[in-house]
Amino acid sequence: MMTRRQRIIKLLEERDYSPSELALALELPGRGAKKTVLEDLKAIQKTLKREGKVLLIKPAECRKCGFVFRPEINVPSRCPKCRSEWIEEPRFKIEAR
Repeated sequence: MMTRRQRIIKLLEERDYSPSELALALELPGRGAKKTVLEDLKAIQKTLKREGKVLLIKPAECRKCGFVFRPEINVPSRCPKCRSEWIEEPRFKIEAR
């Protein structure tokens, strides 16, 4: 039986996912599912450095004005430029260095 983080790594090695998609794929219940996935991604990023792999981050983007956020393990709630809450989540993928 694989741990949740091992399952996340396996999924991200296959293709890119957003935090919401990962929560659905892992069948995580409740409101805190996305937050749990983000915490796991932060821990996974440190683990991958030791294994010679890298966590690629496609940054979040505002769907209204096109503002691109910094590539970080975080889901912004509001655009600093236009104040829209219509935000495309960041996407994550694992690749070998």
